[in-house]
Amino acid sequence: MPNANEATSALSQVQDRAVSELLRVAPVADDLARRFQEAGFSLALVGGSVRDALLGRLGNDLDFTTDARPQDVLKIMRPWADAVWDVGIAFGTVGAQKEARVGDTDRSFQIEVTTYRSEAYDRTSRKPEVSYGDSIEDDLVRRDFTVNAMAVALPGKRFIDPHGGLKDLAERVLRTPGTPEESFSDDPLRMMRAARFAAQLDFEVAPEVVAAMKDMAGRIEIVSAERIRDELNKLVLSPHPRKGLTLLVDTGIASSVLPELPALHLERDEHHRHKDVYEHTLIVLEQAMALEEDGPDLTLRLAALLHDIGKPRTRRFEKDGRVSFHHHEVVGAKMTKKRMTALKYSNELVKDVSRLVELHLRFHGYGTGEWTDSAVRRYVRDAGPLLSRLHKLTRSDCTTRNRRKAAALSRAYDGLEERIAQLQEKEELDSIRPDLDGNQIMEILGIKPGPEVGKAYKHLLELRLENGPMEHDEAAKALKEWRAEQQG
Repeated sequence: MPNANEATSALSQVQDRAVSELLRVAPVADDLARRFQEAGFSLALVGGSVRDALLGRLGNDLDFTTDARPQDVLKIMRPWADAVWDVGIAFGTVGAQKEARVGDTDRSFQIEVTTYRSEAYDRTSRKPEVSYGDSIEDDLVRRDFTVNAMAVALPGKRFIDPHGGLKDLAERVLRTPGTPEESFSDDPLRMMRAARFAAQLDFEVAPEVVAAMKDMAGRIEIVSAERIRDELNKLVLSPHPRKGLTLLVDTGIASSVLPELPALHLERDEHHRHKDVYEHTLIVLEQAMALEEDGPDLTLRLAALLHDIGKPRTRRFEKDGRVSFHHHEVVGAKMTKKRMTALKYSNELVKDVSRLVELHLRFHGYGTGEWTDSAVRRYVRDAGPLLSRLHKLTRSDCTTRNRRKAAALSRAYDGLEERIAQLQEKEELDSIRPDLDGNQIMEILGIKPGPEVGKAYKHLLELRLENGPMEHDEAAKALKEWRAEQQG
C-alpha cells in the first residue's frame, strides 16, 4: 500500500498532467494570463473549463476568473481579442472571441472573464445581488458544485482545489463546496443545475444534496422563468435527460417548473403495458433521441416529453373496464402552449411543439387499412415542415412490449412513408396548393378581391387534397360548378 506521501505525490502528478493537457489544448490561456500579469492582476482558468479538461471533453469555451474589476478587464481584453462584449458586465463578466492557432488547426475560442465575486438572493428578489471579492478561494467557495470549484492559476499553472473537486470528479458525484442549504439559498437555480449536470455528465447527486433539494424545492419559484427555461433546455438536450428529469420529479422541483410531468405518474396508459404514462413518456423521449440524425433536437425532445400531458385531464373509465383518453392530443397541445408560453419560449418553438403534440396520434386515426392518396396528402399538408419530426415522434410513441404488435406498427409506418415518397415524386406534396391562384379565381368568376375569393380558394384546396392535381380547364370547370351551387 502506498504511504500518505506517495499518495499525495501520485495525486500531484495526476494534477500536473491534467494541467499540462489543459494548456496544450488551450495555449491561448497563457497568452491572456501574461497580459493580466503585466497589468498587475491574476488570472485563473476556472469552473466548467477545468472540469471538462479533466474529463477530456474541453471545447472552445473557456471560463476565467480574476481579481481585476470589469473595467480593467475591458482595458486588457479589447486590444487582444477579436471581439469583446459587455452584456454581462453588471454581474462582473466580460465576454470575448479570440481566433488562435492550436497545433495545425485554427480555432475560435469563446472566452468569459469574471471578477472574483459572491452573489446571493434575498427572500423576494428574482435577481442575485453581486459583490466583488479579492481572493480566488472566496470565489470558489461560492461556486455551485465542487467539480466546478477547481481552478488553474496562470501562467504559473498552479492547480487550486480547496473543496475536493478532483476526488468528487473521479467518483462522479455532485457535492456542494459548502452546505447544500447555503448553496441553494444563495441561488435556488442550482437545484436545477444539479439535475442538469447529472444528465449531462451522468453523475450521481450526493444524498445530502438530494435531501436539500427536497426540503427547498419550493424555493425555485423565486427564479425567473427565463433562467428556468434555459436550464431545462440544457437538461433536455443532454445525453441522459431521464436522469435529470427523474431527479426533478423525485425532489418535487418539477411540481413548480413543469408540473405536467409528475402529474403523469398518477395515470396508467390505455394499453396497461407500462407502469404509468410517466414511464412511457421517458421511454418515448429516449426512443426519439435514438432517431435524431443531426445532433440533439430540442423541438423533437420537448414534443416527446409533452406529447401525453393531456391524458390526466381526459381520463375516463369505460364500462368494459378499459381506461380511455379521448382527444388527449388536442387537450395536450393546449396545455403545451400554455406551459411553454409561461416558460418564455419563442412563439415559433411553442407553435411547433404544440403542433407535434396535436398530431402525434394522427397516424393511428387511419387504422391499419390502406391509406388513400387523399389521406396521405392531408397528413403531409397538416404536418408541413414538421413532417420529419412527426415521423420520429410517431415511431417513438410505440413502447409496447408485444414484439409482434410493435413490428406491425413499424411496418405500417414504413408503408406510409413509402406512400408519401411515391406521391412526393408525382405531386410535390411539400407545397400543396390549389390548381388556381387568387388572380385566376377572380378572372374566371369575374369577381373582385373579397371573402368569396378565400372561400373559392379553400374549396379548390379541398379538391386538390381529395383528388390530386387537376388541369387548368378541369379546375376552372369545378370552380364554376361550386359557384353555381353557392348561388343556387
